[in-house]
Amino acid sequence: MRVTEIFHSLQGEGLLVGTPSVFVRLAGCPLRCRWCDTAYSWDYTAGEELDVARIVERVGQWACASVVLTGGEPLAGPDGAVRPGFVDLTGRLKALGMHITIETAGPLFVPGLTCDLLSISPKLGNSNASLSHQSPGCDPEILCRLIAAYPCQLKFVIESSRDINEVRELLRKLPAVDPARVLLMPQARTREELLARAPMVEGLCRETGFRFCDRLHVFLWGNERGR
Repeated sequence: MRVTEIFHSLQGEGLLVGTPSVFVRLAGCPLRCRWCDTAYSWDYTAGEELDVARIVERVGQWACASVVLTGGEPLAGPDGAVRPGFVDLTGRLKALGMHITIETAGPLFVPGLTCDLLSISPKLGNSNASLSHQSPGCDPEILCRLIAAYPCQLKFVIESSRDINEVRELLRKLPAVDPARVLLMPQARTREELLARAPMVEGLCRETGFRFCDRLHVFLWGNERGR
C-alpha cells in the first residue's frame, strides 16, 4: 500500500493526547477538506509502495507501544473500497503487542479490524466551503455500524459556534455515545488559529457537556510536516 510517511511523535488529539506514538500516514483521501493540514497525503500515488511486512518492520524501529494509522483516509482505497492489506496490517501490528488507533472520517464500514480505538472524525459542512450546509462523507448508517463494532471516539472540527447545531443533528441519528467520547476541537492549522478559536470551543463544551479536544501537535509544531 502507498505510505506517505512513518514517524515517531506524540498523539496530538483525542482521548490519548500526549501519548508517544508511531504514526503511519497512508496516501490518498477522497474528501479534500478545505482546511486539511495534511493535503500532501491526498494523492493516492504519493509516497512509496510498501508491503505490510515492510510497514511493520519500520514501525518496530521505535520502542513504542502505540501506533496510529492515519492518512489521508486510511480505510478507503482509490476505488472507494476497503484499502487492500489494511485489515492484515492491523492484525500484524497487534501481534507486536501495540495499542492501535485508527483515525478515519468513517466513509465506509470495514469488518475484521484489530483496533483499540477508532477515532472517527465525521466531516461537517465546514469541511468544504461549497457544501456549507451538508456533511460530505458522513453517512449516519455507516457511523452506526462502526460505533457498534469498535471502541470509538467521535471528534468534530469546529470552525464557528454554528457548527454545534450540525453536531447535535448528527448525534441524534446515532446510538447513544458517552459525552466524554464526543470531542470538539478548534479548526486550526497554526498556533495562532488554535489560540483564537479555543475559547469559543471551550464555551461550547461547557454548554453541551462534550469534551474539549486539544491539538497538541499544532500548539507545539504548527503545520510542520512529520511531527
